Amino acid sequence: MQVISNMRKKLEQLCSCSCLCRFTWFHLRGNRFSLELLYFLLMSSIGYFILQSMEVRTTTFTPRNLDLFFTSVSATTVSSMSTIEMEVFSNNQLVILIILMFLGGEVFTSMVVLYIRKFFLKVSPKDGNKFDPSMCNLDTRSNFRDKVELTVLERGNSKPDILCFETISTKDVEMEDLKYKSFKFLGLVVLFYQVFVHFMGVVSVLIYINSISSAKKILKQKGLQTLTFSIFTVVSTFANCGFVPTNENMLPFRKNSGLLLILIPQILLGNTLYPPVLRFSIWAIGKFTKKSETRYLLKNSRVLGYQNLLSCLHSSLLAITVLAFIMVQFILFSSMEWSSGSLSDMNVYQKLVGILFQTVNTRHTGESIVELSTISAAVLVMFVMMMYLPPYTSFLPVAEENCEQGSKRGSKVIESLIFSQVSYLVIFVILVCITERKQMIQDPLNFNVLNIVFEVVSAYGNVGYSTGYNCDRRLRQDASCENKWYGFSGKWSDEGKLVLILVMILGRLKKFNMNGGKAWKLL
Repeated sequence: MQVISNMRKKLEQLCSCSCLCRFTWFHLRGNRFSLELLYFLLMSSIGYFILQSMEVRTTTFTPRNLDLFFTSVSATTVSSMSTIEMEVFSNNQLVILIILMFLGGEVFTSMVVLYIRKFFLKVSPKDGNKFDPSMCNLDTRSNFRDKVELTVLERGNSKPDILCFETISTKDVEMEDLKYKSFKFLGLVVLFYQVFVHFMGVVSVLIYINSISSAKKILKQKGLQTLTFSIFTVVSTFANCGFVPTNENMLPFRKNSGLLLILIPQILLGNTLYPPVLRFSIWAIGKFTKKSETRYLLKNSRVLGYQNLLSCLHSSLLAITVLAFIMVQFILFSSMEWSSGSLSDMNVYQKLVGILFQTVNTRHTGESIVELSTISAAVLVMFVMMMYLPPYTSFLPVAEENCEQGSKRGSKVIESLIFSQVSYLVIFVILVCITERKQMIQDPLNFNVLNIVFEVVSAYGNVGYSTGYNCDRRLRQDASCENKWYGFSGKWSDEGKLVLILVMILGRLKKFNMNGGKAWKLL
């Protein structure tokens, strides 16, 4: 009985330590919203101060501080909402924007979360390796303790406390050690994934621009360096930001079908198709290396808590959903805009590639080859819906088992008190209509509700599409009015811009509000 008592004490100490680690990790995960909010605010502030300390390219125009902060927030939250023409920024400022977009991308931030979790790993009693206590199941540990005591009773007096503990705990530790190795392996795969896609993208764009004289001529006319443009565009596209160093975004390159085809995979690999391609990459590595970590990751995709690693079924349905959305948009855009003025100077091949590029960008990159103010209202409404949908929206008719239901019970009450995403959008639109009420009366053709809704949804979806502002649509002509190549929000008041800054930040964190508003029952 003394042996059983000593064994129980050892196991209780192990369990209490693990419970403490579990509590610490769940407390941190519960405050991930605050941590990521602080991260984006800090990066935006640092970016603003650096941009402010640098000289712009032009000497005739000095950006306002609010517009610089707006741009920094837009780059960090990968929203690409603009209140300043991009060609105003110097080459050094473009480099800062590249860094901000890279640090704000979904793939990078998810990788940071993976590496931060290493600080909450428990040392294994076997050989100093580490495992994540949040992966352990207290019920399983309880059964493990019962098995120890049962084996002690059966083995009698042959030092069962040592033999039994070593035999069973070794198997348990080996399983946790495999989880930890799989955890580290996943971090390396995500890191290599980013480096490989960026490298191939930059090299491809550089080769294309140096080979096609028309593309190189555009950069020369605008005074942009080829290397800076290539890195800026690829980083922005992969992060799904949508900023382009030219004032007109991708409009000057609408006939450069090769460049658009290079960027389309960057758009998909950095956002909507990231989970399926990540899973395929792990499977492909496992086929060649036969690593046990790859088999573990593929069979236990949710164990490590990495939300971008989905199950086989979910990944497949996500890929099908993404392609279906692109096809629906492609058909609608083609039927409504094929003979429009925005595509009139393009041949059939250029139109097909351009329309495909335009429709892929609605989720959630925001690069454009046409002026959105010139396309039909039906297409705009379709774009609004696509911008609103989160990147990993999928049709999932088969319910999957949620491995973390027990850990989320405490947050269900809070989630039920939070508004839904549609509710927040309605509130933001109302606030903008209040701040811009005078201009809605004086300039109703530009400041109409559809344009405001489009701008707010684009900012909340971190897309960056904008209908822009056209001086020719003013009812009262103003000689001082000048058309600029920036977003519609560039003509808003300071109060309206502050509201949109809040919209971009909360939109970047909307993944924490996927279950909001469920307390409302519409009967």
